[in-house]
Amino acid sequence: MVENYNRFAFVQIAENQLISRALMDLNLHSLPRRLIELRIEHGDLDSLIDQAALTLPDDELSVRRLKKRRLLLRDQIARIEAELDPPEPA
Repeated sequence: MVENYNRFAFVQIAENQLISRALMDLNLHSLPRRLIELRIEHGDLDSLIDQAALTLPDDELSVRRLKKRRLLLRDQIARIEAELDPPEPA
C-alpha cells in the first residue's frame, strides 16, 4: 500500500511538472528566465530520481522515464545557452 502511494506521488509530481511547463509555455518569457526555470526543473528531477532509486528500486521503468526527461531538459538548456551566448567565430 505504501509502495503504491509512493509510486503515485512520483507520477503526480512528474505530471504536475509537465502541466506547469505547458502553462509557462503559454506565457511569453525571456530566454534567461526560461533558462532559470529549466535549470530548476532539472535540479528537481535530479532529486526525484535520487529518491525514486532509494524508495522504489524495483521500478526501473519510472526511473528511466525520469532520466529521459532530465536528459531532454539538459538538451533544452544547452540550446538556450547557445542562443544566449553563441560561439565566437574563429
